[in-house]
Amino acid sequence: MPEKMKDDYKITLIRGATTASGNSFKEIEDAVFELIAELITRNNLLKNNILSITFTATKDLNACFPASIARKCNGLDSVAFLDCQQMYVPDDLDFCIRIMAQVLLPSNNTVHHPYLRGASKLRADRC
Repeated sequence: MPEKMKDDYKITLIRGATTASGNSFKEIEDAVFELIAELITRNNLLKNNILSITFTATKDLNACFPASIARKCNGLDSVAFLDCQQMYVPDDLDFCIRIMAQVLLPSNNTVHHPYLRGASKLRADRC
């Protein structure tokens, strides 16, 4: 990393979540594409400044891996992705996909955590 970039950028963690409308490949794909697009747009991210994204999914989502869908997003093929199953808690949101993204952001940028669809009630303070 160039010396100037070290001073002007910092590694930042961004959380977010969404819900799929069901447990099909298409429904999960729609939710993941929307979540990744909002992560990038809300934070003015350069795609090459996304270092890694960890996905968790509730146990009712098993039609596909969210990370494999995210890899298809244009320009994200060098990002490190990981899928995990969200811990089961009774009465949690159905069809929920959560993310924790490790990114490089300019030091003066405000972080905007994307909580979308039914997941907006998880963190109303961040929507």
